[in-house]
Amino acid sequence: MYKFFFFFIMLCSVLSCKNKNDQLAAVHTVDNVDWSYAENFYQKNMTEAVDLIDSLSKVDAESDEAKKIFIALRVAFKKAEPYASYLNPEVGHRANGPALPVFAEDTERILNPIGLQKIEESIYEGEEPAAFKRETSLTKGLMVNLMQNVSEHKLSSERFFIATHQQLLRIISLGITGFDTPVSQLGLSETVVSLQALKEVYDHTLSELIKKKNSDLDTEFHLNIARAVAFIQKNGDFNSFDRYTFIREYMNPITRNWVSIRKESGLWEGVNNKPFNFDAPTFFEKDAFNVEYFTPPVNRNPSEKQIALGKKLFLDPNLSQSGKMACVTCHMPDKAYTDGIAVNVGNNGSPLERNAPTLINSAFQKSFFWDGRAENILDQISSVFNNKQEFNTGVHEFSTDILKDTTYHVLFEDAFGRISNRNNDIIKAISSYISTLNGFDSKFDKNMRAEEDSFTSEEKLGMNLFMGKALCATCHFMPLTNGTVPPFYAETEKEVIGVPETKENQTLDDDLGFYWRYNKPEHLGMFKTPTVRNAEFTAPYMHNGVYNTLEEVMDFYNKGGGGGMGFDLEHQTLPFDELDLTDEEQKAIIAFLKTLSDTNVEGEDTPQLADATS
Repeated sequence: MYKFFFFFIMLCSVLSCKNKNDQLAAVHTVDNVDWSYAENFYQKNMTEAVDLIDSLSKVDAESDEAKKIFIALRVAFKKAEPYASYLNPEVGHRANGPALPVFAEDTERILNPIGLQKIEESIYEGEEPAAFKRETSLTKGLMVNLMQNVSEHKLSSERFFIATHQQLLRIISLGITGFDTPVSQLGLSETVVSLQALKEVYDHTLSELIKKKNSDLDTEFHLNIARAVAFIQKNGDFNSFDRYTFIREYMNPITRNWVSIRKESGLWEGVNNKPFNFDAPTFFEKDAFNVEYFTPPVNRNPSEKQIALGKKLFLDPNLSQSGKMACVTCHMPDKAYTDGIAVNVGNNGSPLERNAPTLINSAFQKSFFWDGRAENILDQISSVFNNKQEFNTGVHEFSTDILKDTTYHVLFEDAFGRISNRNNDIIKAISSYISTLNGFDSKFDKNMRAEEDSFTSEEKLGMNLFMGKALCATCHFMPLTNGTVPPFYAETEKEVIGVPETKENQTLDDDLGFYWRYNKPEHLGMFKTPTVRNAEFTAPYMHNGVYNTLEEVMDFYNKGGGGGMGFDLEHQTLPFDELDLTDEEQKAIIAFLKTLSDTNVEGEDTPQLADATS
């Protein structure tokens, strides 16, 4: 479920759109680039989207006319989306987000689903006229909000390059996976719209500049867009579409071109306060994502000395009151930083509540623990210190026992300029170390980067199913494969999927999950979406460790989750329908998941639990 603080005004749905032509931007030149065409392009299409949704509200939801208008509406929105959603991410995502209720944290109210995806459901699956009228009216309010933002904000090089970078990721993570249009499956044709819109805007803004500086780059960019469009038009079936080939051979060349165009233009150098490394040529590089963006401000850019201290502390059981439990107790490097058992074991030997997730790539999240109770990694580690069943030491209580190891004296001096007397420094150091446990050099990554061509036909099939028919990538977003929502990465989503108590699938697990936070029935059994990278090594699976094999996990999803197996789950966020995957298809997805394995995150021998007597 998505949680967004957004400025939602009911009056937006009845605002007048008069004098639209007068609002179109005049000639606007910044950095010797005339941005007026681009501004007019985005505003014209956002205005057209408002007009079309107004027309849609006047027809029957299940009519052919409604489908025709809806398709045109989505085309107009897709053309305007890069800039409109860049300017207002919350409203942009609400307008084109999943057809699920939204929880407004400021009022603690559950808002009924609205937006293009809810309208899509109503048109293709049926809806009462009054409800459809309401959906279109409220969604129009969102569209008017976006239209006004586009008309009021001038385009600049920075805004254009960031907005386009975000849109290129949308194509890979949301468009071709079916996330944007789960019912109508218009995502492939809309990818053509997005690419052609990019070309049109580029031709009227940056093209002349790039031609002067590097005409070959300009030619190559045009050629690669034409090739990508032709590939989709020739292979337009959603279920059989070859996403492996499309990303590797068609989209990645475009993103490489785009990074080169930005650099060649000399107009904008990039920033480090966004999720992306803007210099990374594709979204599949080792450094494609910016760890600093995901890190709490108080602990950004740690020194190598701080990281080294954090690694030693990670292994030290003297941090716990019992002297027997360290971070590595539940997060063992030789088990992909999990512990290989169903649920953690506490300091007294009794089982804890949930399964230990991998720490590899855990930095790229916006909430921690299965129930999302920690907003950042510092809070997560602090909770372990405070937990009476784990470290059982307050975050402000420093254990002088660790200083018996005199090597700490030098490490603390190097890291913080002093021998620390507070656990906050320890927590920062451990967090810094965990943030280095990142693996983006798997077989999958190397093939996406075209460093090797080693995918088997089964692995290719598995990837195409994962990103298509099986719907896996609509929750485990590419390329991180976790639930942190692209392209803004402002939130890690949580889902209600109906995990059973035992692998016999007879009874629903009674863990309340995110329900603890607001006591809303919509949150019962809701848990954070984890990464599926290194899933080969992180069994058992699910928050309660109920499944021992990936085959059991695939069977669960193939049956439609808990709802598909007959559990009473009014608020399940998975489709209740069976996926109808064959045994061969399920095996192929598992084969693909194993290409995501990359546990060599440090390039050194596996560290072990420190001696508690040291």
